[in-house]
Amino acid sequence: MLNISDLHIEEEILPLFDSTYNLNSGQEVKDILTKPIDSESAILNRQQILKGFIGNREILKDYSYSRFNLSDVHSFFESFSAGSFFGLQLRRKLIFSEKERHFKRGKLIILILLFNKIHSAYLSKIDTQLFPKEYATELDRINGFFVDFNLEPYESYFRKKNKIRISHIVELTRIITEKITNGQAASFWKRWYLFEAYLSVSDGIIRHGFVFPSFQDKAFAIEGLYHPLIRNPVRNDIIASRNVILLTGPNMSGKSTLLKSVSLCVYLGHIGLAVPASKATMPFFTTISVAINLTDSIVSGYSHFMSEIITLKNVLAEAVDNKKCFAVFDELFRGTNIEDALEISTSTIKGLVKFTNSLFIISTHLHQLREIEEIKTHKVATHYIECALNDNAPSFTYKLRDGWSDLKLGRILFEREGLNKMLD
Repeated sequence: MLNISDLHIEEEILPLFDSTYNLNSGQEVKDILTKPIDSESAILNRQQILKGFIGNREILKDYSYSRFNLSDVHSFFESFSAGSFFGLQLRRKLIFSEKERHFKRGKLIILILLFNKIHSAYLSKIDTQLFPKEYATELDRINGFFVDFNLEPYESYFRKKNKIRISHIVELTRIITEKITNGQAASFWKRWYLFEAYLSVSDGIIRHGFVFPSFQDKAFAIEGLYHPLIRNPVRNDIIASRNVILLTGPNMSGKSTLLKSVSLCVYLGHIGLAVPASKATMPFFTTISVAINLTDSIVSGYSHFMSEIITLKNVLAEAVDNKKCFAVFDELFRGTNIEDALEISTSTIKGLVKFTNSLFIISTHLHQLREIEEIKTHKVATHYIECALNDNAPSFTYKLRDGWSDLKLGRILFEREGLNKMLD
């Protein structure tokens, strides 16, 4: 199960990784960021692919071309169909049609310049040994596609101000037609767009200083954790010594941001990407559920509280099935009255402790929970976001600390703003 809508991957995180030159490559980046990976081995394989791009950074750092030229070449390929005529029939058409001759010559010049630049300046220089064997083969196939066009002599020929001859047009048309007919062209475009997506993602990783997590069955530790959209963020360390973590702290202290940051690290790690931290180790979770911005749903008829119930039920259905779940709940059961919230939060925490394969992080304002046995006996870990009062004014450090916060800012801020006097 994957429930990550509250992380706003497409709206907020995708732009960190997408610097592609065309919509097709951009779609591949989107697919990388939004399609889950179902095994730890597949995660590690993607990590190695991206590390291969990072290892070839010096060769690829200036990768560029005209997006209009690419659009022209792709459209030119699309104008062909399997079994399109060439040879004598095409030669006759070119001889008698200046318009056809001019069109094809212009498109082929763009193709030669574009393909030769991509091949000679970048792809042919890549060290494929830095990639997993399977993806190195994919790179070899992209290179082979370019090589089949024998591009260098053509570029040299017309750079000397020689026109491409009809015989050249016929030969290049034959190559294109054959590659479309045998399916090589369609495979090439898919491989190239995915190549650009991986390159774009690796650029984002380098640019933002993300790190690749390691995976260990029973370890969860993230050092230097932060949210990448925050300018000059405060970094925190979170180490899960228990499978249930309660997070406290007053409003505006940064609890939701911390929960998003942890969840984002887990999610990005589970799609094979690097994460916003200085070091990260985590298990492979089969379920990731992030409940931070639950709201009433007019369409479904669910209240906020019912949405919380359904979200928790879905997570528990996975945990009961002995799956490894990572689940975050921000102010669990805030959609109901405090008496109900306290009672069912207590039941929830007591029950979650037994699912030792999973990790649950819950923020709460229910200070009475501090008295339940599981917290007193340290079966549940407790952390809080630090906040100090200076002359009755809150001072937020956004630092994560061990323990429990009983600080209540509501009444202090209410009085500081003079609302008591206004209401007298």
